[in-house]
Amino acid sequence: MNNIILIGFMGSGKTSVGEKLADQLGIRFVDTDEVIEKKYERSISSIFAEHGEPYFRLLETAVLEELSGDSEPFVMSAGGGLPVQDKNHEYLKKIGTTVYLKAKKETLVERLEGDRTRPLLQGGALEERIEALMKEREHIYEAVADLSVETDGRETEKIAEEIIARAVQRP
Repeated sequence: MNNIILIGFMGSGKTSVGEKLADQLGIRFVDTDEVIEKKYERSISSIFAEHGEPYFRLLETAVLEELSGDSEPFVMSAGGGLPVQDKNHEYLKKIGTTVYLKAKKETLVERLEGDRTRPLLQGGALEERIEALMKEREHIYEAVADLSVETDGRETEKIAEEIIARAVQRP
């Protein structure tokens, strides 16, 4: 079985769907943000504040490189900006099947309202920040993904079942 990599905008459900998917498949779940926080003993917010976004993106690539050599199957939740880095595309293809979890702007605003842990959403109106980031990233997510799955108004379990039906059954 191929590993499954979940990509998409923050708030699209990568972590909750990823955990459910890994549980249903009986394999481990890996969240790139959590790996970075554990490895460097800092929150993502503090890494951004102290070293900036470019440094954080280098850490994401290092995690991907490490995971690309892992032989134990897993489901991975990729940080929202990870696919934006061209050099990460090759790693994503090498690691497994990439699934884009799509959500509408309104859904993302609803899910992310009040979340102060996301460095790229700080400063300015939330809806405008999300819209700007979506414009920048959506076409990249679509280009990198092997499959796209809509998450708006759907239960985590149903999304996981669709991914299993479409990604795990692929040749």
